[in-house]
Amino acid sequence: MLTITLDDMGHNAMPRGSTAYEAGESYMEAVLAGFGLGFSLILAIGAQNAFVLRQGLRRAHVLPVVLTCALSDAVLIAAGVAGFGALAEAVPGLERIMRYGGAAFLLWYGARAFWAAWRGGEALKAGQGAGSLRAALLTCLALTWLNPHVYLDTVVLLGSISAQYDNRLAFALGAMTASFVFFFSLGYGARGLAPLFARPAAWRGLDALVGLVMWAIAAKLLLG
Repeated sequence: MLTITLDDMGHNAMPRGSTAYEAGESYMEAVLAGFGLGFSLILAIGAQNAFVLRQGLRRAHVLPVVLTCALSDAVLIAAGVAGFGALAEAVPGLERIMRYGGAAFLLWYGARAFWAAWRGGEALKAGQGAGSLRAALLTCLALTWLNPHVYLDTVVLLGSISAQYDNRLAFALGAMTASFVFFFSLGYGARGLAPLFARPAAWRGLDALVGLVMWAIAAKLLLG
């Protein structure tokens, strides 16, 4: 008669050091590494994040905007892991075009923000000043795809680091998850600041900050 004890079942389920255990451990390690690095890269205040924050405060097209940002990041991360980073490095002219095109857009958007700060008179009121969905998405796409730093972070950097892991797909999934978590938290979490931005002075300060961020990034692109 064959006797199987609970202890035997525990050891036979997935013994430490087995191929299945090591594969699962390697998968989680890659996911966590991708999540941590991806989150840290998009955590700093930038042109894209400032725009998402502003849309969240206004409660204007928040879901389409955060989805556009997160999905754009996912596409770029996938391209980087698939090896597009090598192509970007192999074509110097491509980087130059992205740099000057992105700087021009950031200068224009920053000027708009400074004009809004100078003009003042804006206060946060639900349902007012939302603007068109088309304009919001076009601005979001421009801030994402015309910013060379996005390519450097998501395509080149994440793509090269992913090569260090056996499970590159898991690394990419971790980085993509970080992007979704960050943008949804930023877009919808901004509503907690709504009472503060019911005052026009707070909006003027935010617009001035957005303008400074846009122009600082543009200057870095032109001088870097």
